[in-house]
Amino acid sequence: MKQLKLVLLFTLISTSIFSQQETKPMKEVLSEYKFETKSITLDSLNISYVKEGNGEKTLLFLHGLSSNSDAWSKNIEALSKNYTCIALDLPGYGKSSKPKADYTSTFFADVTYQFLQKLKLKNVVLVGHSMGGQASIKLATTHPNVIDKLILVAPAGIEKFTKTEGDMIKSIYTADMVKHTTNEQIRKNYALNFYKQPEDVSKMIEDRIKIKSSSDFDAHCEAIVKSVSGMIDDPVFEDLKDISQKTLVLFGKNDMLIPNRYFHPTLSVEKVGEIAEEQIKSVTVKYIDESGHFVQFEKPEDVNLLIREFVEED
Repeated sequence: MKQLKLVLLFTLISTSIFSQQETKPMKEVLSEYKFETKSITLDSLNISYVKEGNGEKTLLFLHGLSSNSDAWSKNIEALSKNYTCIALDLPGYGKSSKPKADYTSTFFADVTYQFLQKLKLKNVVLVGHSMGGQASIKLATTHPNVIDKLILVAPAGIEKFTKTEGDMIKSIYTADMVKHTTNEQIRKNYALNFYKQPEDVSKMIEDRIKIKSSSDFDAHCEAIVKSVSGMIDDPVFEDLKDISQKTLVLFGKNDMLIPNRYFHPTLSVEKVGEIAEEQIKSVTVKYIDESGHFVQFEKPEDVNLLIREFVEED
């Protein structure tokens, strides 16, 4: 009987600890970012961001799907020596609010515009990766006066999808699927982002596993799925011709996610770059050898050099 009581007591304690872990929001479950986070309130949204450097020109970074502002840490570390570097956790991600929203390119662009206005940012070079690249295209074309130059890193939105393809993607990509992704599959998903995965990606992977216990994980899963639908339902291809800013487009030569290998097996990353050259008025397209979709993290020195050269040129 005494042994049974001890087992029951241990079970109650373990359950209590687990319950406490489950009640923590994602912002408390995530590991510390490389740089100190700040926060700002935009309407009812709490937006987390990092700000480093004090240069005259501001680099404003928007992350991609299932990511956060810490994804730019290797770039901010170097570029903040010359520029003011600011990276947001977009709504639904990282330490920011996870509202019920459409999570379209327009939604992210509107929130980022409010952020720009509230912080009174000037001389802004907008830098967007993947999903953040598509949102950057939308922001640069809807509010062209607040963006001086545009940098798109492996951007979504240049590759087009038919309605049938889009509907298939949306039907497959569900919140339940995201929620129940196994740890093994999480590791495989991250590996797809790189040509040769850096060792420090392990922090991202462990964070992705840890947030399963967060109280707002379900809301985060909904945000991811709605973001995928948002990219499909709120395309920016027709906006490309309206980009008035000088634009730099960067791709890893070994990107396994853009273009989509399932729907467009004959489309190469170079072809996507050619489409960018055809559609954007003033554009430079660069490819970085031996790097994948997450090129700014895999080859930060190469990306940082190209960003500096582009920002400083007339």
